[in-house]
Amino acid sequence: MENEIERRTINLTEFRLDKADKAPVIRGYAAMFEKFSDDLGGFKEKIAAGAFAKAVKDDVRALWNHDPNYVLGRTKAKTLRLKEDQEGLAIEINPPDTQWARDLLVSIDRGDVSQMSFGFRVVKDEWNKQNTKMPERTLLEVRLFDVSPVTFPAYPQTSVSVRDYLKSLGEEGVPETGRVPNLEALRFRLK
Repeated sequence: MENEIERRTINLTEFRLDKADKAPVIRGYAAMFEKFSDDLGGFKEKIAAGAFAKAVKDDVRALWNHDPNYVLGRTKAKTLRLKEDQEGLAIEINPPDTQWARDLLVSIDRGDVSQMSFGFRVVKDEWNKQNTKMPERTLLEVRLFDVSPVTFPAYPQTSVSVRDYLKSLGEEGVPETGRVPNLEALRFRLK
């Protein structure tokens, strides 16, 4: 079990329609620091700042629902960018112009998909077992394999909003330009 790949999920932060972009960009946090997860099967978990410092230099993939058949981006190809900041693991993905990726953008736009997850292997962790009912694990260093938009969160600290997109819609649900929304103009942005 020591080398098992684990997965954790978190809500995306926010997304907006930015008409200046020519292609969609998904931005958000795949993990937040010092925030406890929901019950992970008898324990809670949080991530320490610095846990991803080495991992962001690895070749990591962005996948849809952790499925390797649906690659949204990759650090080696520069279609996925990762950065550890004060809040957590920030991500930026340039998804491919494929039907399934466009479908995913529609699901994110509708609010059906609003969480992120990350697949990892523990390099170093620390356990606090003082609370015998719910021990606490802190991830100190991880090896990162993927970040993924998913359906269910383990870390529920952030949420998605659709402010600018809804403002751009006219009375009949069509943008003021009179055209159907262009998915290539969707942009997902960090708070």
